[in-house]
Amino acid sequence: MNPEKDFAPLTPNIVRALNDKLYEKRKVAALEIEKLVRDFVAQNNTMQIKHVIQTLSQEFALSQHPHSRKGGLIGLAACSIALGKDSGLYLKELIEPVLTCFNDADSRLRYYACEALYNIVKVARGAVLPHFNVLFDGLSKLAADPDPNVKSGSELLDRLLKDIVTESNKFDLVGFIPLLRERIYSNNQYARQFIISWILVLVSVPDINLLDYLPEILDGLFQILGDNGKEIRKMCEVVLGEFLKEIKKNPSSVKFAEMANILVIHCQTTDDLIQLTAMCWMREFIQLAGRVMLPYSSGILTAVLPCLAYDDRKKSIKEVANVCNQSLMKLVTTEDDEPDDPKSTAQRQTEPTPEDSLPKQEGTASGESNSSLHFNLAHSTDRAPVTLHLDGIVQVLNCHLSDTAIGMMTRIAVLKWLYHLYIKTPRKMFRHTDSLFPILLQTLSDESDEVVLKDLEVLAEIASSPAGQTDDPGAPDGPDLRVSHSELQVPTSSRTNLLNPPSTKGLECSPSTPTMNSYFYKFMINLLQRFSSERKLLEVRGSFIIRSLCLLLNAENIFHSMADILLREEDLKFASTMVHTLNTILLTSTELFQLRNQLKDLKTLESQNLFCCLYRSWCHNPVTTVSLCFLTQNYRHAYDLIQKFGDLEVTVDFLTEVDKLVQLIECPIFTYLRLQLLDVKNNPYLIKALYGLLMLLPQSSAFQLLSHRLQCVPNPELLQTEDSLKAAPKSQKGDSPSIDYAELLQHFEKVQNQHLEVRHQRSGRGDHLDRRVIL
Repeated sequence: MNPEKDFAPLTPNIVRALNDKLYEKRKVAALEIEKLVRDFVAQNNTMQIKHVIQTLSQEFALSQHPHSRKGGLIGLAACSIALGKDSGLYLKELIEPVLTCFNDADSRLRYYACEALYNIVKVARGAVLPHFNVLFDGLSKLAADPDPNVKSGSELLDRLLKDIVTESNKFDLVGFIPLLRERIYSNNQYARQFIISWILVLVSVPDINLLDYLPEILDGLFQILGDNGKEIRKMCEVVLGEFLKEIKKNPSSVKFAEMANILVIHCQTTDDLIQLTAMCWMREFIQLAGRVMLPYSSGILTAVLPCLAYDDRKKSIKEVANVCNQSLMKLVTTEDDEPDDPKSTAQRQTEPTPEDSLPKQEGTASGESNSSLHFNLAHSTDRAPVTLHLDGIVQVLNCHLSDTAIGMMTRIAVLKWLYHLYIKTPRKMFRHTDSLFPILLQTLSDESDEVVLKDLEVLAEIASSPAGQTDDPGAPDGPDLRVSHSELQVPTSSRTNLLNPPSTKGLECSPSTPTMNSYFYKFMINLLQRFSSERKLLEVRGSFIIRSLCLLLNAENIFHSMADILLREEDLKFASTMVHTLNTILLTSTELFQLRNQLKDLKTLESQNLFCCLYRSWCHNPVTTVSLCFLTQNYRHAYDLIQKFGDLEVTVDFLTEVDKLVQLIECPIFTYLRLQLLDVKNNPYLIKALYGLLMLLPQSSAFQLLSHRLQCVPNPELLQTEDSLKAAPKSQKGDSPSIDYAELLQHFEKVQNQHLEVRHQRSGRGDHLDRRVIL
């Protein structure tokens, strides 16, 4: 420093002392400056006051000499003390050089700068608030200072500044938020602690409404929640807890939509604390904001659904995620199935989409502000009615259902969502059915019975919903595979009510008026194709799937359509296996009780048509055809069929099926048949048919069983003459007069010849083991 330079009004002694390396001498100089400035204040000499501050700033505080800088700092603090309440008039000139020294390489000088600023702020009190941002910026840097003395000094200054903000009602929150948003992405542990402590203070001040600006800092808060320091995580938990309390108190003033995707992102993190906290917030948002959250459903489901498969190690997250899922599902109502029109389209354009508030986690390391957190969305209360973005939801559900690695509970939740959407928004959902249909069919192979059952519920809803009806309910594989419209057409009453379709569970339809749509027959075709390509699925789950469908849909429709499809099946072996499976279900399942009763007497034209349809496909398996005749009490035709068995290729499999039929005859399902054996006169063909089965069997346990049964017949005259048969009463159990049994018998022979040809072809290729039994 030039000793000859004029520093007036500072005396040479003051200048010399300010430049001294000893603190005590610099302090004496500061007292002289304080006295000098007091005199100028008394004289109201503002010019001289400014001159003193400027000299201390430029010539000392910003000097290249370290002792001069120390002197300048203590001198500026002395000026502030002397100015007292008038220091507010000179705060900019007092503060700026001190803040510059916060960046000094000398830790002692940084400490003196902190001490000087403390004295300046202590005197000015509320007058420093217009300069709060620069003070906060400087303090945020000192909070991470490696020197413990500097940190200690900054903490004292920090507490003082917090007291001033708490006491004042003139804090400029709007001006402060951009700085807070920038600094909140700091990765430094101490800087984070400093930020959190300030947010906690601002939240506690009644006159400061930080809730309005929460969308701009929420992402940063969740990132701080993942800090490695337990103390910082705890402080952040407290801050987030306070915010959530305020949200619950004043939900009408909360910008839920602007924070939805921030929560979606943090609900998917691998940090348990962040994920649980974000999920708890999401739960409250859905319950408090209601339908405002619907536009973000796809993102919410992306975050929530995987959590439903968590084990007990993440039980808390799983439970909260389940509440979120259930609450969100309840928000979807029948109103969301309203038709699209120009007005609703215009409304959707004013609504937020899930991408509108997607925060980008960038610039956190350098402290740059996150520009994506500048929200321009309207407040939720001013927004147009919310529209459900079904495309995104279906895409998420489809993706999760296609993921074979996803947990069982997640798959069940996805299927529940699909079922709910088909119930509440059937018309909109049917636009997505073509894309969903293949994966729903594939899910039938799932290992879990519960998943398969839920999957069947969705498929049944698709197949029975009036919203899926088209003018042509035929199958997509050509007109030759279509069911007769007179048999499977949707009732007219269902077609006329498509604008407000009732729940299919409430439609009480008789078998003659099935509730059908264009997807039912497609479903049956694809289901049989899947059974054909996955024989293990048919073997393990076939009965379970078909029985479940009979509860969910109309059993007559299922058997009628499957029989019609199997009639054209090219793989005759599969057709025989499938017919055997269907027949077993028909004869033994409690779910088919009503259908069995319908077929038992063939009293109606509908039941006769069903019998003829089933019969033609049942011909793929001779023994099942006979059992169908026994069920429908067509005993004469059963006898005629058994007579034809002599011309068939009798194999071990064939005899095994005859054995099983004998076992079935002894079951409760055929109690009526066994009782009819008491009336030999009116049921001669029943007895002859049973004797025919007996003659087919080798002398096995089944032979003994049936033989003992026939020995119990009370009338010994089992074989009657042809004349006595012609004189039998018309009420005898024979064949229904309205059915062309000769034509059915011809069809049986034709089908059996086809099977014989196929077996011979296989035998000729050497890939068939001839298992014919020589009796």
